[in-house]
Amino acid sequence: MEHKHLDQLRSVADVQPRSMTRQERLQRWVELLERNPTRRLNSLGEIEYKPPAERALIRVDDSPLSVAYEDPVLRAEGLASDKLGDAMNFFELSDGQAHYALCSCLSGRTMEAASFAQRLRNTTDGTGWRPVAGAWALAGLAMTLPGFVYLFT
Repeated sequence: MEHKHLDQLRSVADVQPRSMTRQERLQRWVELLERNPTRRLNSLGEIEYKPPAERALIRVDDSPLSVAYEDPVLRAEGLASDKLGDAMNFFELSDGQAHYALCSCLSGRTMEAASFAQRLRNTTDGTGWRPVAGAWALAGLAMTLPGFVYLFT
């Protein structure tokens, strides 16, 4: 078998590198965050209250989005910027997934990179989102139950 460099092959064939799948892109982002797990990163401020056009343009220095955009591999794959809309398109995140993983209302203004990585895993692996959402609903119910008891006693 003869081995040739990719550049040599391109001269005799149309060689296209395989694009990463959604799961591979997400896994790369998680791995980037876990390289420095105690790094404090900024969350995105209350994204659920912004109109969709404004939400797409949100960016914050030293955020999980900037970690992804700093990576040359993800940029080569097509990540256009560290703006929320570009990241949602590139990683194929729903509004709910982006909110759970990145918003300040659930995580505070800053959080460790490892925690953001875990949130991304929870919301995108197909198994973690429903139980986590259920836990939040139960916690919310438990916190409002005393209020209802107070109002009606």
